[in-house]
Amino acid sequence: MNSMTGYGYRSVSRDDYQIEIEIKGYNNRYLEIASYMNSSLSSYEGYITSQVKKVARRGKIELSVKLKVFESETQVHLDEALFRQYLAAFRRAEEISSLHLNVDASSLLEIEDLFSTSCQKNAEVYKDALDEALEGALHDFSLSRSREGEETKKDLYRLGRSFEEANERIGRSVLEYENYFRKLLIEKYEELDLSSRYDETKLLQEIGALLVKYSINEEQNRLKTHIKEYFKLLESCEPVGKKLDFLCQEMNREVNTTASKSQNVSITLETVQMKDDLENIREQIRNIE
Repeated sequence: MNSMTGYGYRSVSRDDYQIEIEIKGYNNRYLEIASYMNSSLSSYEGYITSQVKKVARRGKIELSVKLKVFESETQVHLDEALFRQYLAAFRRAEEISSLHLNVDASSLLEIEDLFSTSCQKNAEVYKDALDEALEGALHDFSLSRSREGEETKKDLYRLGRSFEEANERIGRSVLEYENYFRKLLIEKYEELDLSSRYDETKLLQEIGALLVKYSINEEQNRLKTHIKEYFKLLESCEPVGKKLDFLCQEMNREVNTTASKSQNVSITLETVQMKDDLENIREQIRNIE
């Protein structure tokens, strides 16, 4: 089980440059990757994204790729022909106006297309170092998500056991609950002194109908099935966050139905505990992949 939150960092240096990769993961319903990198490495954005997708299925992931060059690899070029044309134009302007035009460096820099830059290195020279940094950062990122996921898993097991134990206590109360209703109805009939007039068969039918109305056996059976599936998902190697969320909705529905049917204080108190456990479980699974 993996958490969606995590952190990974790796720095790789060569003689004339350094690549730093930082990865941060946050909770998110779907997988969303935001990349920030030097323009010199922009051609690798698709490749980096594909590598991230191999280790993450859900979450918002912020990826920062920095390139530090120790010696400038940028060359500045002067368009000499254009420069000569501008100089000739300045001299001609001075002749026509009989004025001395002072041309400084800042004026030359403002001339469009007079200077251009080019990069000496091709992006391919960074590939090996990029792979090394990316592999290391993703490894650290995965480990941090796994560690946090294991801690979350322990909490989910604890909460699941608490929920299961409360449901088992309800199960042990069911027979007592049904006997209580049977006894209550008979007592009411006796209080009304209908013993000489009531039909015992009809009375038992009425008791049966009432027990069906307030019976929680079906909810009990469904909850047992859901609990079994819950623990099975906790042991899965696949991302189970969405499945657990859906399962918790189903479990919550059964608990609500049990609470609404129950006329027994102890059962009602157990459903309160179960709803509290479910709320804590749903809070935890918001953080898992």
